[in-house]
Amino acid sequence: MNITVTHKLAGRLIEAKGTAVSGQQLADEFGISRTAVWKHIKELEEQGYEIASVKKKGYSLVSQPDTLEPAGLQPLLKTRMIGRTMVYQQSCASTQIIAHQLAQEGTPAGTVALAEEQTAGRGRMARVWDSAYGKGIWMSIVLRPDVVPQKAPQFTLVAAVAMVRAIEEVTGVKPEIKWPNDILIRGKKCTGILTELQSDADGIQALIIGIGLNVNQELSDFDVQVQPIATSLKMESGKHVSRQEMVRAILFYLEQYTDLYIEEGFGILKVLWESYSSTIGSKVRARLPKETLEGIAEGITEDGVLQLRTADGKLHSIYSADIEMTS
Repeated sequence: MNITVTHKLAGRLIEAKGTAVSGQQLADEFGISRTAVWKHIKELEEQGYEIASVKKKGYSLVSQPDTLEPAGLQPLLKTRMIGRTMVYQQSCASTQIIAHQLAQEGTPAGTVALAEEQTAGRGRMARVWDSAYGKGIWMSIVLRPDVVPQKAPQFTLVAAVAMVRAIEEVTGVKPEIKWPNDILIRGKKCTGILTELQSDADGIQALIIGIGLNVNQELSDFDVQVQPIATSLKMESGKHVSRQEMVRAILFYLEQYTDLYIEEGFGILKVLWESYSSTIGSKVRARLPKETLEGIAEGITEDGVLQLRTADGKLHSIYSADIEMTS
């Protein structure tokens, strides 16, 4: 969706950080009448914004709804491309499905599909991902990088680095990356990343990065079966976390690191990835389609392939597997 005057006005009040902005100043800035300003303010209030009208001073933002609606998100963005087009639904089967359809229809690079709830959220290997209403961030980003299809798997690692940096910045909690696509805090999973490809003989047409992040769930919000292994940012930080602020940070770092990867390769990001890794140096069990290997995870290659050394001294290159920590 395009950023409307209402969205821009919301952004202006957010930037003012509680300081009153006069109706005349807003009218001048947006080239509209003061009556139109008042109508836009009323529209924001209907969307859940609490706005104070201070006599002779103007309007000030008291609070804003913690929704994933573009009206609240787009004014916060510090990105050049990602998130400038957003598609939002309160409930959908999967944002990944929406993003795939948008990509096939020619949506611009950087388009983000968001939902308050997914009824059929999924992770790798078609596993179910619990996507409760209003508790987490469920979104998919469409990228159109000019790289060969063989480079596509590295974008999962790029997205993982963006996620840990964003989580650390917003919450102060230091997460870890479990190869290839899980973000853990104190050994429990809070984030999954799913990277999928649309390509043809000419190369990558679109890369769809799906992100599921548990933000404000309590333990009771999780199914009993996953309670021992799942967590949320609220559970780990001890406080409510703004989903809008998290989306802003995620998209900012995703754009920064995507640009860095395309311009300079994976080298710098590999160092960052390994600094957050819970896998490197650990004993792991890798479940592959035809065999299960156990050994020490020694690192990743420049292509993001996990290097696993088994007890016989042989070094195995793991391109895709279920990884389980064994110590």
